[in-house]
Amino acid sequence: MTVKREVTIRNHAGIHCRPSAAIIDCAKKFPEETFFLQNERGSTNLKSLLELLSMAMQEGEHAMLEVSGPHEGEALNELCNLLEFHFDFAPQN
Repeated sequence: MTVKREVTIRNHAGIHCRPSAAIIDCAKKFPEETFFLQNERGSTNLKSLLELLSMAMQEGEHAMLEVSGPHEGEALNELCNLLEFHFDFAPQN
């Protein structure tokens, strides 16, 4: 079975390096799941940071996330929460 959900990007700076790293790290917590994230510019299986960055997801854009596997519901919820999260990273010194 596969579960899927449309997400809306909420982060003001879009899905750049730091959010992408958090999303990829979350996907790695679910090694038995298969992921497919797609928007109008491309798709990724959430195994590659560069593939996710190449999707150039900006605030307000929509993407579709599909997950299949034994923990697909949990994985879908966690990843959708990250994709729709407004990241507020502290300035780096």
